[in-house]
Amino acid sequence: MNMDTAYENRAFIPDGDAYPDKWESAAQSWREVEHAVGRAWLNLAYGEGARQGMDIFLPAGAAKGLVFFIHGGYWRMFDRKTWSHLAAGATERGWAVAMPSYTLAPDARIAEITVEMAHALNAAAGKVGGPIVVTGHSAGGHLAARMICGDVPLDTDVAKRIHRCVPISPVADLRPMLETKMNADFQMDLAAAEAESPVLISDVRDVPVTVWVGSEERPAFLDQARWLAEAWENADLRIAPGRHHFDVIEELEQPDSPLMDALLGGL
Repeated sequence: MNMDTAYENRAFIPDGDAYPDKWESAAQSWREVEHAVGRAWLNLAYGEGARQGMDIFLPAGAAKGLVFFIHGGYWRMFDRKTWSHLAAGATERGWAVAMPSYTLAPDARIAEITVEMAHALNAAAGKVGGPIVVTGHSAGGHLAARMICGDVPLDTDVAKRIHRCVPISPVADLRPMLETKMNADFQMDLAAAEAESPVLISDVRDVPVTVWVGSEERPAFLDQARWLAEAWENADLRIAPGRHHFDVIEELEQPDSPLMDALLGGL
């Protein structure tokens, strides 16, 4: 199959074009309410770049720890303000949630985005104490997985605080991306794709990993999730029944959902 078709989601999801506007509206409404009641730290800089900022959403009481959520969009689209509402489930369970933006391709290579996320995680960990759970969706799932790889420049104490990693519908092997039109933005060669592919990285921190993917996702994403679960000894695969690539993240809004239990259960 043509790789552009294999990794196309919107055209294969009912009303797929409507999702970005729905996300944006829900995120704005939730963010405004949380800010009004004093439970949101907005526009915190973690670097000097125009997009190197993050928001941290707080629970009603003292935070039990930090959930670090990285957004998707094939490293080319969106920013943190599209996803604020997805912090609702974790904050209701008593956790703070950090949501960073990052420089998008082609203005940054994927390897550079990975380093940006490490800097953002270091900065967020300095704001909120306790255990850390790293998660992200799609391209953000790739970046979440990269946060527990040994070559990523995390502060030593921050790395030790990571208790769990949950890549949601991740792109874990970047080599197929070389065959897509998107690579005009990524500007990757084979060596770069291999270096940024979690499935090819064996130096992984000793952190439990749950790879989460929807049963109704494109075959390419089901493959990607399975490849990562098979590549890492500390990883399990969970397939969410009835979920596709866009609604698989909706359970992050629900404190008692199976996805939220995968993130925070037992912590």
